[in-house]
Amino acid sequence: MSRSETTADWQPACARSALIARAELNARIRRFFAERGVLEVETPQLSRRTGTDPNLQPFLTHFHRPGEASAEGQPLYLQTSPEFAMKRLLAAGSGSIYQICKAYRNEECGRQHNPEFTILEWYRVGFGLTELMDEVEDLLTDLARPTLKLGASERLPYRAIFAEHVGADPLSASLEELAVCAETHGIEDARRLCGSERSCWLDLLFSLLVQPRLGEERISFVYDYPALLPSLARHKPGEPDVVERVEVFLAGVELGNGFHELSDPLEQERRFDADLAIRRAQGPNEPEKDERLLGALRAGLPDCCGIALGLDRILMLITGAESLDAVLAFPLERA
Repeated sequence: MSRSETTADWQPACARSALIARAELNARIRRFFAERGVLEVETPQLSRRTGTDPNLQPFLTHFHRPGEASAEGQPLYLQTSPEFAMKRLLAAGSGSIYQICKAYRNEECGRQHNPEFTILEWYRVGFGLTELMDEVEDLLTDLARPTLKLGASERLPYRAIFAEHVGADPLSASLEELAVCAETHGIEDARRLCGSERSCWLDLLFSLLVQPRLGEERISFVYDYPALLPSLARHKPGEPDVVERVEVFLAGVELGNGFHELSDPLEQERRFDADLAIRRAQGPNEPEKDERLLGALRAGLPDCCGIALGLDRILMLITGAESLDAVLAFPLERA
């Protein structure tokens, strides 16, 4: 980039009013959790380990100790979320906790994505998914109140809402039936993109046919996801085909992803191994398993629910902005 270009775009991308709105948003979040006795914590942004989810690409850097500038250095990841470290705090007896922090994901950029973004993540000891949804609704209603009037939220089982808008049962439909649904709705290239990956088919059809219809002037919760989309959620007792996972939507925008947290270290390690097998097939980017998280789970994670919300997206919707750039002081192109 030339000097003239950097001189021309030195100013922030957002208006001062967006800076004020962000400061007020953060203050209200801290007041909300203080009134509920939830402890604010901080965890490292740089870590030796990171998540293994093949859909998330972390940033990797290297730490050089004083006098070791010529050495290869210690590999460290910028965190894609603070989840693992916060679970270690929970296992150590922290009680319910929350955090407002930066997270980083490579290969993500667009109207609703910036590779560096702000997360609100919290964990409630003793909560089930219903109590977690209640609390998310209370918080988002409070945050939106100055500018948005939201109706009562809706809570929709994944299987039912998928069948309603896609026209197929996500648990039992064959891949060919899913492909026909895609073609019926004019989704081109679906066969090439998804091939034989069932999870890809579900994600593609949900994102294009279901998500745009969610959160119209109210918060939509979609819960009880198929077990092949588990992330870090536990299996629902008595329903092995389903995991206790919930996603939150407003105005067709995904705001967050929450779980009744998986606490079984053997199942967690099995999911790590499954993720890493996929990464191995994709290429050389294969992080190691987080043994410290597994150690925390072996020590005993308290029964809890947790969720992460994207604060930049919430701010975008509350202020009526068309893109994240309008609520970020220095998005990627001006960083």
